[in-house]
Amino acid sequence: MSILNVEHLSHGFGDRAIFEDVSFRLLRGEHIGLVGANGEGKSTFMNIVTGKRQPDEGKLEWAKHVRAGYLDQHAVLEPGMTIQDALRSAFSWLFELESRMTEICDKLGDVDENTMNTLMEELSEIQELLDAHDFYMIDSKVEEVARALGLTALGLEHDVSDLSGGQRTKVLLAKLLLEKPDILLLDEPTNYLDEEHIAWLKRYLQEYESAFILISHDIPFLNDVVNLIYHMENRKLTRYVGNYDKFQEVYAVQKAQLEAAYRRQQQEISELQDFVNRNKARVATRNMAMSRQKKLDKMERIELAAERPKPEFNFKVGRTPGKYIFETKGLVIGYDSPLSRPLDLTMERGQKIALVGANGIGKTTLLKSILGLIPALEGSVELGDNLQIGYFEQEGSYDNTSTCIDELWQEFPAFSQFEVRAALAKCGLTTKHIESQVRVLSGGEQAKVRLCKLINRESNILLLDEPTNHLDVDAKEELKRALQAYKGSILLICHEPDFYRDIVSAVWNCAEWTTKLL
Repeated sequence: MSILNVEHLSHGFGDRAIFEDVSFRLLRGEHIGLVGANGEGKSTFMNIVTGKRQPDEGKLEWAKHVRAGYLDQHAVLEPGMTIQDALRSAFSWLFELESRMTEICDKLGDVDENTMNTLMEELSEIQELLDAHDFYMIDSKVEEVARALGLTALGLEHDVSDLSGGQRTKVLLAKLLLEKPDILLLDEPTNYLDEEHIAWLKRYLQEYESAFILISHDIPFLNDVVNLIYHMENRKLTRYVGNYDKFQEVYAVQKAQLEAAYRRQQQEISELQDFVNRNKARVATRNMAMSRQKKLDKMERIELAAERPKPEFNFKVGRTPGKYIFETKGLVIGYDSPLSRPLDLTMERGQKIALVGANGIGKTTLLKSILGLIPALEGSVELGDNLQIGYFEQEGSYDNTSTCIDELWQEFPAFSQFEVRAALAKCGLTTKHIESQVRVLSGGEQAKVRLCKLINRESNILLLDEPTNHLDVDAKEELKRALQAYKGSILLICHEPDFYRDIVSAVWNCAEWTTKLL
């Protein structure tokens, strides 16, 4: 049975078309991976499907009584709510029914017999609904999902406004899973999640009986949870049966077949055009020439998809630093309260280290404390000599109204316009992206702009906070290659072992020194 029908959907921003004449049908129980390069329109498509954005053309039709739940990569939580409040809000409609039940009970003593019978019937219906949805077990459900995603360690009375990006994502994901919608719409759910909780989410989705659409650039995760792939490329949406690896196999074969057919057609066109040019002026052969011209005119031309520019990241290595990059003595990190025991850490020149561990235990705080962006609660950080630091923050500003050109020019005022455009193009951004405001770009495109700033400045130590979040497969592979080739030192926060294990020479597990209960 169809849950969602999408017909002849077209949408764009200004003169930049995102997709044209897209149609598809979502069936119950389908586990779909929505894939494509950064900027192909995956998140825009989700926003249209959920009604957050209206398409330029086409129509969407949901089946009756279908509840859709959407995990948005940019969603926020209201300050003042506790984690428990946020999770219990998943059952707000049941609490409204309970309030109605209380209201009915208060009225029963003051109504006539007919009204009483009507109210008693409504009361019975509400009670059945509450029982059917395990209303009286809500707190235990909240506790179960919160524990599975590591939220109980934070304390369910914790204010959501104090949470890190990863912790907020966990709260939103937990709320969504508690709602148990008929279809889950998940936009990069593994961003910010640590390995343990990615594994739990993987098991949950594998056993999920309803349908879901998942946007993710985490290929091992996709392979394990989806049975269909929808590929967005060049304004089209194409369906493939199987997981991501199967899609890659079929896509490669189809692409090779199309290119071969294109070459054959181009050869035929060339031969026909040559015959027409040589024979159209001669009386004896004019009819044959006209016949071939008609064939040319009626021919349905094969078009190859425009190749997307592949990013190229090459980090500029600066002067040689001293033997030690940094040394901490009795360092206690945190904000109002400590996040770590006293730390005595040393990083030497040439080391490449991954910081791993659950969200909220202080990985980002440690980076910022080393940089001096957050004052230490106790102890000290001593930086080495001749450091040229390159820092990649976990997130940029979502309301940045600067164009990509202006953004890079502010960082490198000596660059010519040609140099600015060339630098952005090398990072895989097209002309239309380059001239757009940063805020209208996808998360992956914004990350490429920030990486562009980083690779065009000399450095001898890179501090990278979740650099793979939002990046598409090509960009992630190129970043991995570039970091392997980098001759400087690296301190990297990452939750993807497949990414960091071939880059780093050491792994620091922050769970070993955190004061947080895990």
